[in-house]
Amino acid sequence: MSDLKNTAGGKAAVADRPAEKPETPQRSVRVVMLALMITMLLAMLDNLIVGTAMPTIVGDLGGLEHLSWVVTAYTLATAASTPIWGKLGDMYGRKGIFLTSIVIFLIGSVLSGMAQDMGQLIGFRAVQGLGAGGLMVGVMAIIGDLVPPRERGKYQGMMAGVMAIAMIGGPLVGGTITDHLGWRWSFYINLPLGAVALAMVTIVLHLPKRRAAKAKVDYLGAGLLTLGITAIVLVTTWGGTEYDWNSAMIMELSAIGVASLVGFVFVETKAAEPIMPLHIFRNRNFTLMSVVGFMSGFVMFGAVLFLPLYQQSVQGASATNSGLLLLPMLLAMMVVSLVAGRVTTSTGKYKIFPVVGSVLMATGLFLLSRMDVDTTRFTSGVYMAVLGAGMGFLMQITMLVAQNSVEMKDMGVASSATTLFRTLGSSFGVAIMGALFTGRVQDEMAARGGGAATEKSAQLDAASLAKLPEAAREAYQFAVSSGTHIAFTVGVVAGLIALFASVFVKEVPLRGTGPATKQAESV
Repeated sequence: MSDLKNTAGGKAAVADRPAEKPETPQRSVRVVMLALMITMLLAMLDNLIVGTAMPTIVGDLGGLEHLSWVVTAYTLATAASTPIWGKLGDMYGRKGIFLTSIVIFLIGSVLSGMAQDMGQLIGFRAVQGLGAGGLMVGVMAIIGDLVPPRERGKYQGMMAGVMAIAMIGGPLVGGTITDHLGWRWSFYINLPLGAVALAMVTIVLHLPKRRAAKAKVDYLGAGLLTLGITAIVLVTTWGGTEYDWNSAMIMELSAIGVASLVGFVFVETKAAEPIMPLHIFRNRNFTLMSVVGFMSGFVMFGAVLFLPLYQQSVQGASATNSGLLLLPMLLAMMVVSLVAGRVTTSTGKYKIFPVVGSVLMATGLFLLSRMDVDTTRFTSGVYMAVLGAGMGFLMQITMLVAQNSVEMKDMGVASSATTLFRTLGSSFGVAIMGALFTGRVQDEMAARGGGAATEKSAQLDAASLAKLPEAAREAYQFAVSSGTHIAFTVGVVAGLIALFASVFVKEVPLRGTGPATKQAESV
């Protein structure tokens, strides 16, 4: 990175501060990490809280036919803006761009809470998504700037912990806020968290100033990438739900997506300052970790979607309890991520983790695919713990290896690309697993005479299920377990692809000293 001090200068600067205790930089980095974790929590909690409040929102604002767009607008804006935020941070400085993304997210939150109809809410959610695209990328890129890869493993457990807290607490917090304060506070709750994050980042985060890039922003590349990502996300969101997979709309969107991405690749080879430099993909480890990240996103969000549905429909859990029953998976993921991070820091070795993680992920998904109407909660909990352990080995290692595979000047685009592939993987996972699940449930219900009430719906809540005749209810429970089987079987394939990619990862020594270390000392 051009604006970082050279090694000799860094040593001299450190030597000139004899009164500074060795542990001071570590304490400073920990304070910054706290601010970054709050920001990450802000980004991850939002969709989970809002998802719980959606029935109440629809009841107040109406517009049921546009319900899916409340989520789609946010997802689209997040995915499309992610690579742009990463590149802007590389070009103009990480801190200012990161603070800007937080402010935009909070503005979107306030406007969403003030929405008077569904159209306004959808538009304001898009604003919120634009800001959210910079939150996760900013967190990961700043960590990449502050902490050398050899030391970064120590913080992996913290990141996994934030993810687990968000997944467990999001629905609970969302339900409580909606019931006692009203749905608008599911957006306003972001303000105090965001204010704390803004204050802490402003005060404690000190990164070396960098000269603004002389080259202009690659607007054409950014536009083509945004168009391509938007088309792909819409295909995965609408395919099999709003439109048939072979419909003209899906075919047209697919063609637009492919054409835009092909054009994007061509433009990037000519741009002076490409929005996503293609040379980063020449690094084998970076490309392989992008594949692993895509597959882990594919599996993770599919599991979070279908496991609570299985637990509610087949095992009789309430909506709240089904969230708590995910604890074996989330706790295993958090603990394993922490252990893997500590081992990576102490040994500098990491190749074993994506390999073992992929094996455990595929094994856990295979076990989950074997669940039926007689599977106990304890047994399914053990299966989820196996899957969670696999995800724990993968979630942060993919980012660590990807960042270690590029030069410091490309830290932002590396972080954004890895995040983007994981986001796209989740979109594909939910779409593909959801389409297969829905099709299997409907086929089984039709074959077993489940009745018109369930033939048109692959998802019934607990109250609706309790009202069904016993024969129809048993048929539906069998159909859901059968749908779960096929969904998780597809997940096994994704796990095997991740394993194949992990095997070819090259053990490149993690950077333990150098610019990142000197930068951390200046915090």
